[in-house]
Amino acid sequence: MNELKRVEEFKKILANYQPSADAKQTLAQVQLVLLVGPSSSGRNTIINQLLQSGLYHYVVSDTTRKPRENNGILEQSGREYWFRTEDEILADLEAGKFLEAAVIHNQQVSGISIRELQSAADDHKIAINEVEVVGADHIHTANPTTMFLFILPPSFDEWLARMNGRGALPADEMKRRLESAVSEITMALDKDYYHFVINDTFAHTARRIDAIIRDHADDGEDQVAAKKVAQELLSETRQYLSEHA
Repeated sequence: MNELKRVEEFKKILANYQPSADAKQTLAQVQLVLLVGPSSSGRNTIINQLLQSGLYHYVVSDTTRKPRENNGILEQSGREYWFRTEDEILADLEAGKFLEAAVIHNQQVSGISIRELQSAADDHKIAINEVEVVGADHIHTANPTTMFLFILPPSFDEWLARMNGRGALPADEMKRRLESAVSEITMALDKDYYHFVINDTFAHTARRIDAIIRDHADDGEDQVAAKKVAQELLSETRQYLSEHA
């Protein structure tokens, strides 16, 4: 169990957090793309496909939590996260050296350091990562030039199949994920800064996203169609939750 000893200090500084002037100057030098979407929408797989081109820099977030094992492999600093102390992250927040950060379950603080974005700028690469809808809202406020792509499954049935791809999820976990998805999709539809993308197949979606990012190849008809899918997913998800209450 992670323990956050200075939780009140973090909450206080994050309540009105703003990146420093130097941090904002770095932001102006880098193209930042963030993928948003519900559970099992495929964000990580798409990012991994894009990274293979060599044109993108994966933004490794900072966190106060301890490394853990995934399938018997211990996480490494600089790969999954930069594992840092509370004092280190608090000092950087006080100096405005983060794009954004958040207290998670009162157990850890995680966020995107300007240091990572500077690395992308130095390498002349596009900075990319995934983020949750609340974090996206904070980042858009701090840096409106960020590109936000909201990833959607092509249908409700396919979405359930992907969620159960590694074995059937317990009913309470499925309920939690779908309830979160209703909130996430609703919030995204209410914002005007999202590009909605339907993830039909990972390879095709990665190519399409690369075209959107580098060539701005995304027209109004695509957005109308994608938002229609989002509305259909909302309707079917609410119906499923009602039937399995």
